[in-house]
Amino acid sequence: MRKINSFVGKYMSLIVLLIAALALSLPKTCMWIQTSWINYLLMIVMFGMGLTLKFEDFVIVFRRPKDIIIGCIAQFTIMPLLAFLLGKVFGLEAGLLAGVILVGTCPGGTASNVMTYLGKGDVALSVGMTSVNTLLAPFLTPMITYLLLKTTVTVDVASMFLSIIKVVIVPIALGFIINRLWGRFTEKITDTLPLISVLAITLIVAAVVSHNSENILKTGAIVFAVVILHNVLGYIVGYILGLVLGLPIEKKKALSIEIGMQNSGLATSLAGTAFPDLSMATVPGAIFSVWHNISGAILANVFRRMNT
Repeated sequence: MRKINSFVGKYMSLIVLLIAALALSLPKTCMWIQTSWINYLLMIVMFGMGLTLKFEDFVIVFRRPKDIIIGCIAQFTIMPLLAFLLGKVFGLEAGLLAGVILVGTCPGGTASNVMTYLGKGDVALSVGMTSVNTLLAPFLTPMITYLLLKTTVTVDVASMFLSIIKVVIVPIALGFIINRLWGRFTEKITDTLPLISVLAITLIVAAVVSHNSENILKTGAIVFAVVILHNVLGYIVGYILGLVLGLPIEKKKALSIEIGMQNSGLATSLAGTAFPDLSMATVPGAIFSVWHNISGAILANVFRRMNT
């Protein structure tokens, strides 16, 4: 099992890319994966995250409150504002603009913790930021999305809030409780969690891309350019922020990766809830899901070689 997990972890970006290419070029091969499964698949990923969480992951909030506050403010300002600016500069239509901003207002995902580890960054800080930002997401994600889009489209804030509670908070809480009560059992199954998470993420990407292949191809290169710039600029601005604040290299790496990598699976899930009349809103999250795994792996390799 460890060998399988090692293989999947090493080639995760390639696996996701190949599945996405298959779903885009031959959508019928993946149409059997229903979009209605996305929420359940994301709940599995979040439950797995909860199983790995310990009280120690939250102790960092009290030991290093300054770092967590910086990470939280950066997460919920840099990526939403970059999304808004890129959407306006490229003149995205309402659905794509909503989707890009939704990606920007979501918290970081568990992939950022893995990439921070591979890049020899501050893993404790990365996990702490992901945990805290995820808990804040039910309040901040709908609020910021509404503020940025209220003059463009109708945002169902209440549905977004309830969806995040159901899809993210409840599964994480259940996983955390089970890990707390039956820690010995969860230790035995933790080796399978990366494989399950990658499988769930791959199915989410396949479902969204195959069912929206026509829309994705219709948008041309613009949405791809926006998604790539959004992600890469997030890395750059996050790292520059670390430089400005004079943070150690490990913290700069964690901040950069945490800000640049988003929980795009959540964004894809929320798009259908918050914007049911905008079919294109799911497209940016789907593309981001594929791209950030590729860019994250590349950045981790670069960071791994950086010591100063």
